[in-house]
Amino acid sequence: MSVEFIGYITNNNSSETIVRSGPVLDRRYIETVAKAHETAGFDRALLAFHSTTPDGLQVGQHVLSVTDRLHVMIAQRPGFTAPTLLARQLATIDQFSEGRVSLHVITGGNATELRQDGNTLDDKDARYARTDEFLDVLRSQWTSEKPFSYNGKYYQVQNGFSQVKPYRSTGIPIFVGGASDAAIEVAGKHADTFALWGESYAQVRDVTSRVRVAAAKHGRPTPRFSLSIRPIIADTEEKAWAKAEEILARATALQDKTGYRKPADGHATAGARRLLSLAEQGTRIDKRLWTEIAKLTGANSNTTALVGTPEQVAEVFGDYYDLGVSHFLIRGFDPLIDAIDYGRELIPRTRELIAERSRARGVAAE
Repeated sequence: MSVEFIGYITNNNSSETIVRSGPVLDRRYIETVAKAHETAGFDRALLAFHSTTPDGLQVGQHVLSVTDRLHVMIAQRPGFTAPTLLARQLATIDQFSEGRVSLHVITGGNATELRQDGNTLDDKDARYARTDEFLDVLRSQWTSEKPFSYNGKYYQVQNGFSQVKPYRSTGIPIFVGGASDAAIEVAGKHADTFALWGESYAQVRDVTSRVRVAAAKHGRPTPRFSLSIRPIIADTEEKAWAKAEEILARATALQDKTGYRKPADGHATAGARRLLSLAEQGTRIDKRLWTEIAKLTGANSNTTALVGTPEQVAEVFGDYYDLGVSHFLIRGFDPLIDAIDYGRELIPRTRELIAERSRARGVAAE
C-alpha cells in the first residue's frame, strides 16, 4: 500500500495563529505555496471550500498551471452546482492537467454556513441523501458512453451526456469526508478514499471498520483512508512541545483579539464533536496526539496535532499506516514555512520508515 502526502493551499497567508495581511485572493502567495509543496515532495494539495471564499475550481486550475507534478484535491459541496456541470468542469481541468485532479466531497454539517450559499436542507441526513444522488449523476457523466437519464428525489436528468471525460480511464478520484452514519453510508457507496480528521488510534479503528462494512454492503472494495493532522516538529522533543505551547499562546491571543474561535454548537459536525470528545479525555492522547488547539477553536476544522521530532512523528504515521491509513493530509500553523520543513525531514523519513516496515513484513511472511 503506497503512501501519499496531501498538503493544503490557502488563498492567502493566514491560519489560527496568523492574521491575514494581504489580499483575500493572494495570487503570488498561492503560487509560492504551490511550488513549495511540489518541491517538498507532496503528492497533492487540498483546496478547501467555504461559503465566503474564492472559487476552488479556478484556484485549482491556477495551481496546476504553475506546477508540473503536484495534484490538486478540489473540495466541493453538493447542492450548489449541478452535478452534470461540475462533472464537465472537473473533467475539463483534468484533461488540461493530464490527470492531476481529484474531488473532495464535503456535504457540510453547519447549516448556518450552508444557508449563505442558499441551502434549504437543514436536515443532515437529507443533505447526505442529496450527496448520494449527486455522486450517482457525477459518475454517470464521467462514464456513460451514451446519453443517460436519472430520476431521483433531488436530481432529475434527461439524456445527460458529457463529451469530455476524465483524463484517465480510472476516472477522477473521489474523497469523501464525514463521521456520521449518513456520511459513512455515502462513503461506502462512492468513496475512493475516505478522509478522517486526526483522531486517536481507537477512533480510527472505529471509523475505518464502519466504512469497510458500508463498502462491503455495496459490493465495493474498501476505500483507502486519509488522515488530516497538524504536525509540530523540532529537532528535539522538548523544543517541539515548547513550539506547541507557543502556537497555543499565539492562537489564544489571536482569538482574544479577533474572535477567531468558532465554538462547536448545535450545528457542529459529527467530526467536530468527536475531536472535542477526544479533547475532554486529555491534552495528549496515545503517543503524541495533542488536542489543545481543537479545544480552543471548537474543532471547527482539522485542529489536532502530532508533536515531536520528525522521527517521532514519522513513527506515529507508521502506526496509523498499520491501521490502514495510506494518505496523510498535513498542514502547519505557519503554512508556507511548515510545508518546506515537512519536505526536508518528515515526508522522506515517513516514506522510509513505512517502506522498512513493509519490507520487514514481507520477509516475515516469507
